[in-house]
Amino acid sequence: MDISVVIPLYNEDESLPELYEWIKRVMSAHSFSHEIIFVNDGSTDNSWKVIEDLAAKDECVHGIKFRRNYGKSPALFCGFEMAQGDVVITMDADLQDSPDEIPELYRMIKEDGYDLVSGYKQKRYDPLSKTIPTKLFNATARWVSGVKNLHDFNCGLKAYRCDVVKNIEVYGEMHRYIPYLAKNAGFEKIGEKVVQHQARKYGHTKFGLNRFVNGYLDLLSLSFLNSFGKKPMHVFGFLGTLMFFIGFISVLVVGGIKFVHICNGTPAPLVTNSPYFYIALTMMLLGTQLFLTGFLAELVSRSSEDRNKYQIEKSI
Repeated sequence: MDISVVIPLYNEDESLPELYEWIKRVMSAHSFSHEIIFVNDGSTDNSWKVIEDLAAKDECVHGIKFRRNYGKSPALFCGFEMAQGDVVITMDADLQDSPDEIPELYRMIKEDGYDLVSGYKQKRYDPLSKTIPTKLFNATARWVSGVKNLHDFNCGLKAYRCDVVKNIEVYGEMHRYIPYLAKNAGFEKIGEKVVQHQARKYGHTKFGLNRFVNGYLDLLSLSFLNSFGKKPMHVFGFLGTLMFFIGFISVLVVGGIKFVHICNGTPAPLVTNSPYFYIALTMMLLGTQLFLTGFLAELVSRSSEDRNKYQIEKSI
C-alpha cells in the first residue's frame, strides 16, 4: 500500500465528509493505493456516526473510537499502530491542512529519501495571540532538539516513512515533538515543506493557550529523558557530589575559623552563628538526597522492561 492517512479528530462531524472527498480526489488523481484512518478522540458530536457511514461505503476507510478524550498523542499512537502504508501522512480534521500537499510529501519520502517531512505553515490565518507564542515555542524547540531546519514543529501535516512511526512512541502530549522523537530514534533525515494553511471553515479550535506552557514542560522532560533516561545517576550523582562538596568545604571553613580562635587564645564564636554552618548543613542534606534520588532512579531504570531496547535498522 502506498499511503496511510492518519487523522486524529475531536468534534469535527461537519468537516469530515468534505475532508474525505478531498482526500479521495487526490488519491484518485495520482492512482495511490491508500487507507484513511480516522481516530475519534472521544467526540461528543456525530463524528463517529459520520466515520461509520464513510466506512460502510468505502473499504479504504478505517476508524478507531476512544471512549473518552485522551488527546492528540494517544490518537496518533493508535493510528500509527494500525497504519500499513509505505508512507504515513498525518493531518488535522478541521480542513486547515490541505490534502493537495500529499503527492509532494509522498515524493519527498520515496524519491528524496527523507525519513520525515514536516509541513511549514509560512502564511497563517491565526490571530497574533496564537502566532507569536508559536514562533517563540518553535525557536526554543529548535534550540533544545537540535533539529535546526524546522520552522513549525507543531504542524499537523507531516509525512513519515513507515519505519519511523513503528519505532517511536508518542505519548502524553509529545505529538509536538515527533521530529525530536524521530531524531532520537536514529531517523535523522528530516525535511520541511512549505504548505498552505487554510482558514478554519467549521467549529472552533480545540486548543487553548495552556498548550504552550505544557509544550515547554514536555520539551524539558523529553530533553532530560533523552540525555539521562537510561543513566539517571549521571545527573543526580553529579549534582549530589557537587552539593556535598560545597557542604564539606563549608564545614572546613567553620572548623578553620574555630581553630584560628583557639590558637590565638581568643573566645571562639558559636558554630551556629556562622553562615557557613547553615550552608554546610543545607548542602550536605541536599547532596545526600540527590544521591539517594539517583540510586532509586537507577534501580527503576535497570528494572524497566525497555532498558535494553535499542533501534536496530538492519540485522544479518
